[in-house]
Amino acid sequence: MTASTRAVGWVAFFTLVLIALMMGANHVAARLAFNDGMDVATGVAVRSWVTASVLAVVVWLGRVPWQANASQRKGLLIVGLAIGLQSQCLYSSVARLPVALALLGFNTYPLWTAFWDRVLYGRRTERAVLQAMPVILLGLALALDVMGASSGLGAADQWQQMGVGVAFAISAGAVFGLALVWTQHETQGMDGRVRTIATMSLSGVVALAVMAGQGGPHWPQTTMGWGGMAALTFLYGTAFTIMFTVLPKLGVSVHSAIMNVEPVFALVLAWAVLGQHIAPIQILGAVLVVGAVMALGLRKA
Repeated sequence: MTASTRAVGWVAFFTLVLIALMMGANHVAARLAFNDGMDVATGVAVRSWVTASVLAVVVWLGRVPWQANASQRKGLLIVGLAIGLQSQCLYSSVARLPVALALLGFNTYPLWTAFWDRVLYGRRTERAVLQAMPVILLGLALALDVMGASSGLGAADQWQQMGVGVAFAISAGAVFGLALVWTQHETQGMDGRVRTIATMSLSGVVALAVMAGQGGPHWPQTTMGWGGMAALTFLYGTAFTIMFTVLPKLGVSVHSAIMNVEPVFALVLAWAVLGQHIAPIQILGAVLVVGAVMALGLRKA
């Protein structure tokens, strides 16, 4: 029994690390496509609909029931629209910032989750979250070089250059935290794969609406860009399919913590593929953010 449990633990661990790697690589691939002319809405639409289609096949083959009551359907609608907005914000940040920094801004979502749970449902914020807040904020301040010391630009010029991207990243974290709270309270009892299909479909609808407002899709202009779009779709869809089919069987309770190494993978991949560099002090800030978020996720393990 002990050997079996240990084996499952290692399988779970490496599966989660693989998912984090694919998610980080997905954002690097997205930046390749954005640099080549693809817009955010087009990328989100393709990614969302392909992922929803793949999961629909998985659910159909597994004969998973699709039923949802009125409360769950309302919750799904809200969560789907929130994830659609979050996807637009996060990819908009990735298009403007070094990929790792965009993901670090997004990784404030545990703080936002605690905030929304308190505001909407009156749940008291855990002491561990309150203790982690200053560490995460300090790490973000260092990683984002808020005073412009590492870049040599000064605070005003630094924020003129990065402010919009940072705002999109933080907004993505806030909306994702809200979506997590709604998911927990308003869609209880639903199969996670069915919930994800609905969420991805609604996210795709939001992206199509944005595309329509922008005069239609904007596709990559070269083979490199098309490769980036194909890679982001494959990586995102595969990661989510693994997450919602394999992990429930493994019964992993600390998946969110382990998967927060995603910015670290993104940092290395963005350096290798995109030539993006950040200063050592920013790397220290990244370590503080990732470490604090992982500590939050692992505290009940």
